[in-house]
Amino acid sequence: MASRNISVSETSRPKLPRHTKLKFDETRQVWVILAPERVLAPDQIAVEVLQLCDGVRNVAEMVDGLAAKYAAPREAIATDVIAMLQDLADKGFLTEARESTA
Repeated sequence: MASRNISVSETSRPKLPRHTKLKFDETRQVWVILAPERVLAPDQIAVEVLQLCDGVRNVAEMVDGLAAKYAAPREAIATDVIAMLQDLADKGFLTEARESTA
């Protein structure tokens, strides 16, 4: 079954798909995203953002937290975070939490 691409925005609630894990590789001493037949080694900033991708927080909440933590302009962080998350989503490393509606 092919992955469906998501469009990341500030209201998105991104999360790793069930078959994908963010894990610290003790041997290499780096964080990696493990997916079937694929491994990606994100940089330190990407790891921090990915650790916030729990399917509960939306992108706006993540950006607000990062802007406060790093005392950086919110708009710049929002642009970078959305671009990074969209790139990962396009590659199948992220999906969006769906709220069930009755």
